[in-house]
Amino acid sequence: MLLVLAFVLVPFLFWRGTWFGRTLSERETDQYLREAQPPRKTQHALVQLAERIIRGDATVKRWYPRVQGLAAHPAPEIRATVAWVMGQDNQSAAFHAALLDLLKDPEPVVRRNAALSLVRFQDRSGKVELRRMLQPYEVLSPWAGTLSIRLKPADAVNPGTLLGRLQSQEERYELRSPLPGYVHKWLVAEGSTVKADEPVVLLSPGEDQVWEALRALYLVGDMEDFAEVERFARGVEGMPDKIRQQAVLTAEAIRRRAAETTGIQTGSGPDS
Repeated sequence: MLLVLAFVLVPFLFWRGTWFGRTLSERETDQYLREAQPPRKTQHALVQLAERIIRGDATVKRWYPRVQGLAAHPAPEIRATVAWVMGQDNQSAAFHAALLDLLKDPEPVVRRNAALSLVRFQDRSGKVELRRMLQPYEVLSPWAGTLSIRLKPADAVNPGTLLGRLQSQEERYELRSPLPGYVHKWLVAEGSTVKADEPVVLLSPGEDQVWEALRALYLVGDMEDFAEVERFARGVEGMPDKIRQQAVLTAEAIRRRAAETTGIQTGSGPDS
């Protein structure tokens, strides 16, 4: 009976501890937003705050200073979630300022979430980062050593996925993906000796990244972004048709804005 109970109870406790849908009490929310908490608990509280902001619950504003403080959390997954949460209230000047700071974060996933959220503030400051979301990402080796490759081209990755290992004379290091997407190609061969900060692998962007970047560039993109958008409008292997359709709409919006700007600059507008 104890064994049967364990088979039922252990999965339930695991599910309860990792599912973000469980409604947190005010006390739990306050507790989970403290920096000393495990990242999963902090993310749980942040996700539920975002949901309450979307519903128009003004009482969550009492936690805004705590959310801003978490923008400096040592865990990148927390900073990335914070950047997303801040985008849900585009009337908060404090959130706007914090997002501009997060554009300088060392982790690309944090910068990209910040860039997407800034679009909700009608702020184009993250436009360069949005364009980079459509391009392959070059992963640098943080250490010197001999490379052992784990994944092959076209393998899917998520933040934290093990890409390979580096063996130095004294230590063995793990090379992990900073972003979701796919392995595009290795820039160095298996068994090669690489230097610190040397590019070792290119990652293709994942579907979700491309989708969100195209939607954002629909609003803020310009002709600097057009070539990358047009590439997806022509169709990219492995991407669903909804990506191509959104790219077509984004390209049209960019052309329209460019034409309007040119008309204003040349004096050919309706008021000329």
